[in-house]
Amino acid sequence: MRGLTPGGVSSPVRAFEPCPVYFEKGRGCVVTDVDGNDYIDLCMAYGPLILGHAHPSVASAIMRQAETGTVFGAPSPPEMELVKEISGRVTCAEMVRLVNSGTEATMHAIRLARGHTGKRCVVKMRGGFHGSHDAVLSDRSQRRLRNGIPSGAASGTYTVDYNSEDQMESVLEGRDDIAAVIMEPVLGNAGVVPPGKDYLKKVRRMTEREGVLLIFDEVITGFRLARGGAQELYGVKPDLCTLGKIMGGGLPAGAIAGRREIMEKLAPVGPVYQAGTFSGNPLTAAAGTAALREMTKERYMELDRMGSELVSSISDSLEDRGVTAAVNVVGSMFQVFFGVGSVRNGADALRCDRQTYSDLFRRMLDSGIYMPPAALEVNFLSTEHGSEIRRLSEGFDACMRCIK
Repeated sequence: MRGLTPGGVSSPVRAFEPCPVYFEKGRGCVVTDVDGNDYIDLCMAYGPLILGHAHPSVASAIMRQAETGTVFGAPSPPEMELVKEISGRVTCAEMVRLVNSGTEATMHAIRLARGHTGKRCVVKMRGGFHGSHDAVLSDRSQRRLRNGIPSGAASGTYTVDYNSEDQMESVLEGRDDIAAVIMEPVLGNAGVVPPGKDYLKKVRRMTEREGVLLIFDEVITGFRLARGGAQELYGVKPDLCTLGKIMGGGLPAGAIAGRREIMEKLAPVGPVYQAGTFSGNPLTAAAGTAALREMTKERYMELDRMGSELVSSISDSLEDRGVTAAVNVVGSMFQVFFGVGSVRNGADALRCDRQTYSDLFRRMLDSGIYMPPAALEVNFLSTEHGSEIRRLSEGFDACMRCIK
């Protein structure tokens, strides 16, 4: 495949040496590769599959919709149902615009913030990820074109450390060119990094004081940490949020949601242009609505219990062996950072021992457990992992015994 597509993959995070695993099917929390080997899946497609692979309710919804039409290029009932489900769960979602991916959602949310405020710049977190468009893939320090991003495209992007109130206050105070702060409420592309006590509330107060919009990128945390995502869990209401992953039920999906007065700046009502042939796709909408309706308060409580139990076991195993590592967990998201005592921001995460994590990944793979290949990604649990927590704990402990 490397002769046909770069690296043999359609996304770089899937690549590892000597070659990535090609999966043929999945059921519940188990995936099967093309050679017939089974693995307990802790990657879960990088987050969308909170109900596991091929959940009956989601699969049935997709099949029913496929029989009546896969795309119309016009509004459809499934699209409206998904919008209602999102609006009924997400605190800030007075209005919702469906798109096709998290990257699309953040790109258009930033454009919308600029159009609403008339300001040019945005602030993001170092180590925070908001998709693969120029404004958020780099920052003002960008000087070379080697990565294809011209310096002008990133000149309006300021960066600060996550969990640093002082840095946020310093970059916002007295500046009149900042349209928005865009941030993952829980960093999810630097492993898992939770917010410090009241950090998000303090950022909310700063942005309100300075007339800057607050955008929560909940592509990962939306419908993952609670029915209403991280904004419900931490009690902070942003001006806008971006969503993806779980809201598509395993199909490509994204959304922008937020205050009515801002959202009405989007075309065709307002001057900020956004469009997409597949936006509001009925297949995605049917799958996403089915997935969200399965996620009750009780299921979130069970996911939290599973995450706590597994991480407690992993932490005990590391302590018993005298291994220095930080194990961060928020609900059903967790990651192990070897070689560091704590991880509070992206810079801390970058200091972790990635070679040891790579060793763990390969040993876990050999033992039938599939983790994200990269040290700065996230391990995800689904509602289907409950019966496998003990095996996961034992597998981690056994692999750690073999790692020097």
